[in-house]
Amino acid sequence: MTFEQIKKVLKTKTVGIAGCGGLGSNCAVALARVGIGKLVIADFDKIEESNLNRQYFFHDQIGLPKAITLKENIVRINPDTIVESHQVFLDKDNIPEIFAECDIIVEAFDKTDMKEMIMKTVSNHFPDKYLIMGIGMAGWGANNLFTDKHFDKLIICGDGVNEIAENNPPLAPRVGIVANMQANVVLEILLGKNVNQIK
Repeated sequence: MTFEQIKKVLKTKTVGIAGCGGLGSNCAVALARVGIGKLVIADFDKIEESNLNRQYFFHDQIGLPKAITLKENIVRINPDTIVESHQVFLDKDNIPEIFAECDIIVEAFDKTDMKEMIMKTVSNHFPDKYLIMGIGMAGWGANNLFTDKHFDKLIICGDGVNEIAENNPPLAPRVGIVANMQANVVLEILLGKNVNQIK
């Protein structure tokens, strides 16, 4: 497929991104760059200086709400991508409403309990939708550990091992790899396998 053919398909698709931090902001930007038609993004948090080591924000945006600011950044990259922004704390009650029209949902939370919550919520309310999760991205190095594991409509990107901790922080390179893996899986679902790649 040419890039024009790819954009023609993607412009009709809607992807939801739950969380606008390291995974969510970078995944959203990657999808906007390739011409996704609509993004539905949601996050309750504000930008802190400590976020800038891995999130797609700028120093002069510290203190601003993540969801609204990410929308502004995406529009600067690709004004043709429609961005529906929700400045809200996501939970099992509002996720079904916010992401109802999405073809695919990308999980981009920091905390394990939130990851478990969205997995159960999507499974209960949208059993036919794909959920793309990110697990295991802390620290640095060990590129060979990254993979995507498929469990029917649930796909997990990351190394599945390196959890975030004070002495194992999330840093731009590994977080960016997983975020772009998530975006790449979205493309594979929406466009199909790339027949030009060596098997």
